[in-house]
Amino acid sequence: MPRPRPYALTIAGFDPSAGAGALADSKTLEANGVYGLAACTALTVQTDVAFERVSWVALGEVQAQVRLLLARFAVGFIKIGLIESLPVLLELITWLKAQNPALRLIWDPVLRATAGYEFHARPEAGLLQAICRELALLTPNRPEALRLLPAATAEAAAQTLAAWCPVLLKGGHADGELATDVLLAGGERHELSAPRLPHGEKHGSGCVLSAAIVARLALGDDLLAACQAGKAYTTAFLGSSDTLLGYHY
Repeated sequence: MPRPRPYALTIAGFDPSAGAGALADSKTLEANGVYGLAACTALTVQTDVAFERVSWVALGEVQAQVRLLLARFAVGFIKIGLIESLPVLLELITWLKAQNPALRLIWDPVLRATAGYEFHARPEAGLLQAICRELALLTPNRPEALRLLPAATAEAAAQTLAAWCPVLLKGGHADGELATDVLLAGGERHELSAPRLPHGEKHGSGCVLSAAIVARLALGDDLLAACQAGKAYTTAFLGSSDTLLGYHY
């Protein structure tokens, strides 16, 4: 009989194309050997190439979804994706830690849809610091790092953020033959590189990477090993098709 799988929870938006958000997270968690639970924060009207609008789920309804799941399933790791606002995010994080102080939270800061829709303006620094201090990992891409914390370079922004929590700075928006992510954690810097693939641009690739990392953490990997495995999984996902929607294996 197969061994029971660990549980992991994503708190994210619903993307009807299933390329990003809770559906993509759940597919990624399952493909990595974890049972994926999901709570919905937003209903979006979108595809992989067009974004029309978003309807936010009230925080109380998000909490109600999560409360029942945490009462039933042993969840140690939670990924948070699309959220209505950063004040709501801090309120949610505070509530989650009140449910279980041992929960480890990973935030993938979805600030802008692939199709161009802007979700959040630049946050106030004190609010951002309060959020980051509760995180086990923050996973911005380069534009997101600069949006969160203006600096001369994206890595300089990530270095400042890393004083508050571990940061994985995603390298997909950089140039060069290699796509290099940078993990800043515990005062150490690690580069995670993979070849930049033709047709490698994918809707929801950031969701996939952060969910794959959460899966590996739930399976017992340390943070560096989880990021390395998540990078490998995401690279395979990016090369799985020549369209904007990738496949999960």
